[in-house]
Order: sequence, then structure tokens, then C-alpha cells
Amino acid sequence: MSTSGSSGPAHTASPNAGATRGGFSSGLGVLAATLGSAVGLGNIWKFPTLTGANGGAGFLLVYLLSTLLIGLPLMVAEIAIGRQARANPISALRQLRPHGAPWWLIGMAGMAAAFLILSFYSEVVAWVFAYVAKALTGGLLSSDPAQTQASFDALVTDPVQSLVWQWVVLAFIGGILLLGVTRGIEAATKKLMPLLFLLLLLLCGYSLTLPGRAQALAFLFAPEWHKITPAVVLTAMGLAFFKLSIGMGTMMTYGSYFTASQNIPATATRVMLADLSVSLLAGMAIFPAVFSFGFTPSAGPALVFITIPAVFAQIPGGQVLLAVFFILTAIAATGAMLSLMEVPVVILHERWGLTRPRATLLTLLVLVLLGAGCALSQSTLAQFRPGGRTLFDWADHLSSNLLLPAGGIAIALFVGWAWGERAFAAQLSNHGELGNRALARLLCLLLRWVTPALILLVMLAGLGVFSGA
Repeated sequence: MSTSGSSGPAHTASPNAGATRGGFSSGLGVLAATLGSAVGLGNIWKFPTLTGANGGAGFLLVYLLSTLLIGLPLMVAEIAIGRQARANPISALRQLRPHGAPWWLIGMAGMAAAFLILSFYSEVVAWVFAYVAKALTGGLLSSDPAQTQASFDALVTDPVQSLVWQWVVLAFIGGILLLGVTRGIEAATKKLMPLLFLLLLLLCGYSLTLPGRAQALAFLFAPEWHKITPAVVLTAMGLAFFKLSIGMGTMMTYGSYFTASQNIPATATRVMLADLSVSLLAGMAIFPAVFSFGFTPSAGPALVFITIPAVFAQIPGGQVLLAVFFILTAIAATGAMLSLMEVPVVILHERWGLTRPRATLLTLLVLVLLGAGCALSQSTLAQFRPGGRTLFDWADHLSSNLLLPAGGIAIALFVGWAWGERAFAAQLSNHGELGNRALARLLCLLLRWVTPALILLVMLAGLGVFSGA
């Protein structure tokens, strides 16, 4: 693997990296893995709730427009970089632009963002895994929200449970990564993504028989145009950026495993639409039940870990449905974690010369240490709040509001100006085999001017510079 250039880390790529690196074996594998990266816990609670709280169909329209201007151009750009270089994010950027500005720092920032996100995201996923076990044993069946709140509090404030379940999650994800790209990531996502859709459709079919279905569908889809304020537009833009797993090197990494014949824009569009479908199906599965029993939908842990158990406790066969819900939530989280953890693994493997198993184990060790601070943020370290935030909150804040937007802006500028339209178009057209050159010109124009400007607005809003109100 070529890593020529005068700037960048002192370490060189492993001499065998190019010969030993894997790749996705089929178009279906590409689609499953990329969709698995985009789908996450946010599909289950954040997207449906934000849609309903910000104008329903009107918000969806703004979100889709924002995705076309922000999310899709960046996803296509990252995948194109990865496939052209067939390397990890640091090596890819050094290879495509070996001289001049240190663009490889985008890859370093992506690696840092991946570690920060995984340090707190692994703990949230740990709660999901713990609730799978509780649901299967009937330990969550209570129609009293106070009791389900107490059950959740008991979990997150118990340092032993918090750490152990986080280690279970990390071991599970690490075990899949140890199998490699084809036998690990691709094989797992090809099984998990269809199962995710199947379980969602099962829950949807049941929920849409409940009396609250009309209210739920209105909550999700009835347009309330007067609610589309500047703040709502900023929310939609932020969701379009964060929802598709971009700005941190994951799509660049997965792009390096794409087949040479894959139509990158078509694949990215399918992923976007499938991701949207998962989010809407999740809303249709959850909210009819929520409204049927008089609960108020709310974002975050309150909905997933407190309201949902109380709702399903009142439904015939509720224990089975609750177990299905948390299993599909765990599946959604697994695909996202695989892509996040693959970023540091492939960098350590290819640039620092570690074998893939050693790179995976070192990544797990770092996450055990970093994740412990986040896992203990509501128990042992609850009073440790530098700057008024827990370690969990700091990891979320720095990654979401600084590293990811900065990475997204840098990737857009790299493709639009440094790498250039000609090279970008060659990847999107598969070197002339596909008719995507006009699309490449349009996307390049967006990446030069529109996409970075919109991400900058999202970044400034996230940092509190303005609210858009």
C-alpha cells in the first residue's frame, strides 16, 4: 500500500497490509455492512421522536432535503476516497494527496472521534444488552413507570453492572471483528440487517392493530408547517449529518472494502432510503403502543428504557414483544459499533504494522479504559464533573459537536478542492463504465460550497454559538 508523502505520522504502513486486507465479497454484503453502519440506536428513538416533535411530514421534507445537501454528498465522498485508495483513512488521504496540506489529520481526527464515541456509546449499548436479558427473564414487566424508572436507575448507578455489561458488549463486537471483514463484518451484517427488518415488521403489524394507531401516525406524518422554524431546520440538518455515520472515517474505511464494480452513488442512496425506512418503521412500531396506553413519547433513555417496558407490560404477550424490541435494538447498535471500531482497528493494523487480532485486542483494551469513565459517570464518578459535565457527557459533546462536524467539513473540502472533480468523477463512474459524471460534477459543487457551509451552521449551533430560535 503506497503511503508516499512528506507529511504525516512517522509510522509506516505494514508491508503486508495491502496483501492481507480483506473486502466485501458481494454487492449484498456491501449494502448490508454500509446500512449496518448507518443504522443505530438513534433510529429507534431519536429519529421518530424528532420527526413528531418538529412538524411531522414537514420536518421529514426538510430532513430529506438536508440529506441530499449534506449526508449523501459526504457519504459518497468518503466511500469514493476509501475505494480509490484501498487503505485506512490516514493512509488513504496521504496516498491521494501526498504533498501539501496535512489532510491525513482528518483520519487521525476520525480515529479519535471513533474512540470517544465508542467510550460512551458502548455503555448505552450495554444497557440495551442488559435489558435483553431482563426482558427474556421477565424482569421488566411492570406497567408502573415509577418501577421501570427505578429498574433503569438501579442498572446505571450500579458500577459493577455498568462495567460488566460494557465489557460484554465490547467482547461481542471484538469477537466479530477478529473474524475479519468478510467472515466477520459482512457475514454478521448480512444476517442481522434482514432480521432487524423482520422484527420491526412484526412489531409494526401488532402495533398497528392497537387503538392508538391513528394518533401515532398523525404524530409521525401529519404536516404542521407552522412548526418549521429556523431551529427546526437546524435540527433537521444536524440529524441529516449525524444519522448516516459520516465525518469519522467509517464510510471511508468501508469504502476501501467496496467491490470495484459497485455503483457508489446508487449504493449510498439505497442506504439512505433503507435507513429512513428503519426509522419510520421504528416509529410505527413504538408509538401506537405508547399512545394506546396514555404515555407521552419522549426522546432518549426515558422512551427506550422506561416507557416501552411499561407499555408492553399491558399488552398480551408483552414479555415476548419486549424481548423482540430489545433484541432489534441490540441489532441496530451492533452494526454501528462494528463500523466505529473498525476505524482504529484497520489504522493500527495497516499503519502501525500490528496483526489484525492484535490491533483488535489493543482497540478493546483502550476502550475498556476509556469506557470505564463513561460507565461509572452515574455511579462512582457521578460527582466528577469538570466544566459541569460528566465524562460520559464530555465524550458525547466533544465528538458530536467538534470532531465529527470538523471532520465532515474537512472531507468535503478535500474532495471538492484538493482531490478534485476529475478523480472524484472517475470513482463515481467506475472509470467510465457508469454514467455518473454529471452527478459527480453536481456533488463536487455541493462539496465545495454548500455542504461545508451547512455543516458549519450545525457545528456552531452544537457549540452554542447560536440556537436558530
